[in-house]
Amino acid sequence: MLVLRDYQSEALKSWIENDKRGCIVLPTGAGKTIIALKAIIEINSSTLIIVPTLNLMEQWFESIKRICKDKSLVGMFGGGYEDIKMITITTYDSAYLKSSFLGNKFKFIIFDEAHHLASEKYSSIGEHFISPCRLGLTATIEREDGRHIMLFNLIGNIIYKKDFYELAENNYLSNFRLEKRTISMLSNEVIQYKNKISEYKKLLKDAGIFYPIRLEKLIILSSNNNVLRKALLLRNEALEVALNSKAKILELEKILKEYSTERKIIIFTIHTKLAHTISNRFLVPVITHRTKNDERNEILDGFKKGKYRVIATTKVLDEGTDIPDANTGIILSGTGSKREFVQRLGRLLRPKNNKDNVAELIEIISSDTSEISTSNRRNTGIRKSIK
Repeated sequence: MLVLRDYQSEALKSWIENDKRGCIVLPTGAGKTIIALKAIIEINSSTLIIVPTLNLMEQWFESIKRICKDKSLVGMFGGGYEDIKMITITTYDSAYLKSSFLGNKFKFIIFDEAHHLASEKYSSIGEHFISPCRLGLTATIEREDGRHIMLFNLIGNIIYKKDFYELAENNYLSNFRLEKRTISMLSNEVIQYKNKISEYKKLLKDAGIFYPIRLEKLIILSSNNNVLRKALLLRNEALEVALNSKAKILELEKILKEYSTERKIIIFTIHTKLAHTISNRFLVPVITHRTKNDERNEILDGFKKGKYRVIATTKVLDEGTDIPDANTGIILSGTGSKREFVQRLGRLLRPKNNKDNVAELIEIISSDTSEISTSNRRNTGIRKSIK
């Protein structure tokens, strides 16, 4: 039997009162899936659930089977499956490619990680499907390209929203603490970084650019400009020096020694090479986009059961994946995306069991590099702790 917390009941009630359309914005760990399952029971009709990855598709499939008395009512479509049932789970890619086939088969459609629907590619899903009842679920609805406003036409308005501060302060989610550790790169790394940045700035001037330029614009301009293409490569090489500094590995080693065996730690990086370096150096399992499903599931199961206390990962665990019992995150490298930062914090937040359950997210940043401004961007508007 599904029992909703007060805020989950409020969210479901708001959706029902809004003609069963709209977006619910709640942090990771707040139980958006449970609200959706209750909505499926409320609708009691053909339902399509759209998710961004095959792993999430299988995760939803298992969640629904646990509460569904008749397992034959649940199917998956995509990733080799073509099993359309009363409740069907698919991916955004499959829904996009098969929209003419799937578009008229379901009364109710759930968009998990709903911000994906607003992309230029996937927005057509919302336009082509005729489902009158729609529910969008996400932890961070805003998109940096501004296209999230399309969701209000495709799904409905935001009908319920709470952030992790509100839920932690009301004892629904674990308290948390954020920390930045700024380290100095090794002397040879500092020289490499400064030389590459100096060459990068010189090439920008050679191309007639004398002011700071956003990366997105530089990428566009470099597509037909060889000088800017070289500049972009130098910028990326400089950033790689900062993000992969050996001094960061030494600081990571220090943190891992500081923390007791009771802490369960996820190490985040955006570079696959660095993730494997960490894995080899500290003898911890690693999950990247190349990790096969069986191995990935074994690692996550081992993490849950205490076989592994520390795992390293790239961006593949940023979104949607259920990571049991993690309470400490260490960011060795990341982007300036607030969404990415919130998702990483969300991996650590769980329903509160006791007052000592405090999640911690630690950033390790190279001083005197562009990492400082990158970290500041992703931290904009985020408080450092809830106690």
